[in-house]
Amino acid sequence: QVQLVESGGGLVQPGGSLRLSCAASGSRFSIRAMGWYRQAPGKQRELVASITSGDRTDYAESVKDRFAISRDSAKNTVYLEMNSLRPEDTAVYYCNGAVITGSGWLANYWGQGTQVTVSS
Repeated sequence: QVQLVESGGGLVQPGGSLRLSCAASGSRFSIRAMGWYRQAPGKQRELVASITSGDRTDYAESVKDRFAISRDSAKNTVYLEMNSLRPEDTAVYYCNGAVITGSGWLANYWGQGTQVTVSS
């Protein structure tokens, strides 16, 4: 079993910045990719950014040039640096991890979510 724990959400004014963190823990696993999704009220969950074990990154068009995803493989942690935040970035942000378990299976895990609110 793998646990993903997010931190770093909160309230920020438009134009401000936040950094989200997601730490993966458990026994006998290796990370293939991690990503951040978000879900605003009344909307579907959408991919914000992802990063593979080979450091290939992908971003939603709406956050390109504003958000940056990175990882610390030694800490099994992924970060999302969010700059120039807009009210439409308000959502619950979820961490996602695609991992190879000790049994050799590819499994998908989610964090509990962290609220990001952009408002003046």
